[in-house]
Amino acid sequence: MKKILFCFSLISTLFSSAQVTYPSQNINLISLISPNTTDQGTDGRKYSGCWGWKQTSTGKEYAIVGGSNGTYFIDVTVPATPSLCAFVPGKTGCTWREIKTYQNYCYVVSDDPAPNNFQIIDMSTLPSTVTLVHNGKTYFERGHTVFIDGNKMYVGGVTYSTTASAAMNVYSLATPTAPLLLRTLQQDIPAITYVHDMYVRNDTVYASCGYQGMYLLRLSATNTFTQLGSYTGYSASSYNHASMLTQDAKYLLFCDEVPAAQPIHFVDVQNFSNVQPIQTFKPHTGTTPHNPYLIGNQWALVSCYQEGLYIYNISVPGNATIAGFFDTFPQGGFNTGNYNGNDYRGNWGAYPYLPSGIIIAVDMQNGVFLLDATQTFSTSVGIKDKTISANSFFVYPNPAANQVSVNYATVNETKVQLKNTLGQVVYEKQFSGNVSELLDVNTFASGSYVISITEKGQTVNKKMIINH
Repeated sequence: MKKILFCFSLISTLFSSAQVTYPSQNINLISLISPNTTDQGTDGRKYSGCWGWKQTSTGKEYAIVGGSNGTYFIDVTVPATPSLCAFVPGKTGCTWREIKTYQNYCYVVSDDPAPNNFQIIDMSTLPSTVTLVHNGKTYFERGHTVFIDGNKMYVGGVTYSTTASAAMNVYSLATPTAPLLLRTLQQDIPAITYVHDMYVRNDTVYASCGYQGMYLLRLSATNTFTQLGSYTGYSASSYNHASMLTQDAKYLLFCDEVPAAQPIHFVDVQNFSNVQPIQTFKPHTGTTPHNPYLIGNQWALVSCYQEGLYIYNISVPGNATIAGFFDTFPQGGFNTGNYNGNDYRGNWGAYPYLPSGIIIAVDMQNGVFLLDATQTFSTSVGIKDKTISANSFFVYPNPAANQVSVNYATVNETKVQLKNTLGQVVYEKQFSGNVSELLDVNTFASGSYVISITEKGQTVNKKMIINH
């Protein structure tokens, strides 16, 4: 066994919010750390997947981050001052690295071309060290993603060292350091040729199968797969990328990643043989959603590449509304009015499940953001008797050059107005229910404005700058 130790924070690059402005609403930056200073891809990519882990013996919390050169273990117990504790080298120049944990072990897969390895890492001796207990091709060489449900590990997009491949494999982790292959999907359902990602709960698998669509599967007690249903050929269907289930198991939210600018899908999965669409949505016209993370039945956090991390209130099915956002990639996207042909830069993923409540959000180019979304989660929206709230009135970007996205969550009649410095109304529109408007400001002169929303006799004003 090989011990890997880098217990230092000085080599890490620790930023403060004063250095760079990150557009946001209802989500606050606690700190930003970027320990990868030596390796990056052609698009400046330093990071990909992430996960979180709490060490029971010490009470410490960690961000586990896939870098282009290996896996970083960052102590985030005091989120204002995160510190790099350990680093396990892997394939360099890596585009994909995904991570999950079971007990005190970390399982790392990468889908970059050979040579590559599957890694198992013992974290029990953190924060002083970690131990690499497996680093090889015995089980497989490459995997696109990994998911752990109970004591079973599901790996999608498997490639063996012989270049043979498998759509999805499931392994027992009864012995965590020696996974045991239980079944490959093609043994039972050969028509599914590739599983890009999966969400699994109690051996029910929601499999994102790329251009083949979404398949609902079950692993039986005798370790065989059966197909329970599918969702294919749906409106705006493209490359089914990743999904997650609400706590009550009634609804599934998923993202289609390719081509760029596909919507987020919210579907009813209460009847596996008759999956029904509920709503499609996204923050902006050019947004490319990537990975979703759900909390209970109310909150959906969606990593949206150049737009950063968006949080939606999904408590009313069919009425998903923006509750907060944090743009980890201010270099491009809607806030600049230009995606620069690089739709797949920015926020790769997030982890919102640490007991402390902090959110880990990893931007491929900019680093590991530790975020506080307390304000988002305390914002009530879409309730008739609630007082109108400035926190749920979104005007972005501000300042704006060409377009402004205006969003407000409600079930009531509303009026949106834009006034110049003379108090003249230059734009007005009535809405019934949620406001989701893309306002073209190209014809308005540069300068200061006031944008307001009026609901049930109450008005909230926000200052807005137009700067062509």
